[in-house]
Formats: sequence, C-alpha cells, structure tokens
Amino acid sequence: MNRLMMAGRTAPSGLAWADLTAKALFFVLTAAVLIDPGASNLEGKAPELRVVAYPLLAVTVPVIWWVWWRHRAPFPWLVDLLVTLVCFTDLLGNRANLYDTVVWFDDWMHFANTGLLAAALVLLTMDRETRRIRAVERAVAFAAPASIGWEIGEYFAFVHGSPERTVAYTDTLGDLALGTLGAATAAVLVHTLWRHGRLLWTDPLVTGARARPY
Repeated sequence: MNRLMMAGRTAPSGLAWADLTAKALFFVLTAAVLIDPGASNLEGKAPELRVVAYPLLAVTVPVIWWVWWRHRAPFPWLVDLLVTLVCFTDLLGNRANLYDTVVWFDDWMHFANTGLLAAALVLLTMDRETRRIRAVERAVAFAAPASIGWEIGEYFAFVHGSPERTVAYTDTLGDLALGTLGAATAAVLVHTLWRHGRLLWTDPLVTGARARPY
C-alpha cells in the first residue's frame, strides 16, 4: 500500500461530512439566489455570474479528482472543503447583508477567501518537506493574478456602473493587498501545521508535485 493511500486513511473522520454539509448549504444558497436575488442582497452585484461561476468552482476539485486522480489517490476532502467555503461564505455574507452593514467584512473576505484558495493550492501541489519560503512564493504567485482577475471581473460586472466607482481605485488596492497577505498567511499557517505534526495525512496529488526541500 503506497503512502498516499495510508495518508488518506488517517484523515479526520468528520472531514468528509463537513465538506458535504458545506457543499449542500452552498447549493441551497445558490438556489435561493436564483429564486430571488433581492432576498440574497445581490441585486446589482452580478447574481447571474455568481450562480454560474461559484457552482463551477465548487465542483472543480471533485471533477478533476474523478477524471485524473481517483485510481491513485483518496479524495482530497480538506482541499475541497476550503474551495467550497470560498463560495459558501460569499453567498452567506451577502444573504446576511454583512457586506453592507459590517464595515470590515469585505476586507476580511478578501483576506480569508484568497487565503483559503492559496492553502488549497499548497496542499494540492506541495510536500510537507517544502521550505516555508517556497510555500509562500507559490501562494503569492497564485494570489496576485487571482486577485487582479477578481477585481477586473468585479469592475466590469457591476462596479463601473455604480456609485462605488468613485472610490473603486482605493478599494481595489486594498483588496489586492489583503488578498496577497491572506495567501502568504495561509501558506505560513499550513507550513507551521506541518512542522508541528499536523496535517500529516495530506500529500500532494498533482503528478510530480512532491517538492524538493531546497
């Protein structure tokens, strides 16, 4: 039995349930947006784009695993949960109207959700023997273009025609900085957990991704 299979068998038993619960709640929120975007506080915030892009993102890990990894690796429940939480928390935050009522909530979401995606990338593509600086480099290399792409999409989706455009430049700079910082923080956190004997059941699943300790 190879090390990947052994690692997968020692993963926390509740992780799969947490992932499936988060995914189910996410699709419930997505259905609610389709039924009534106004009740989800998404009117004028590109609800159509979210109900297409978010479900695609939420099923990306399962689809890729099924096509390329299912015969050689256990399902990466933690990675899938991290990706699902990005979609779920954004819809939940809008549903609870936190973006418009809590002044720091948008900043927190840029920091946290970019961090979640960066952590997923590190777990998928790097070995726990990787040096910390390498993990941070990869996380930031992902976060910077991803944050830029999000801001461009957000601008053309709804900012350019709204009153927010007058302050969009300052907000965008802040969002880019927070996203990059969130990714770097996530990489350091994953690396620290590895070094303290946690997440030892995780292994990179991408072929050839086992990092050299350089």
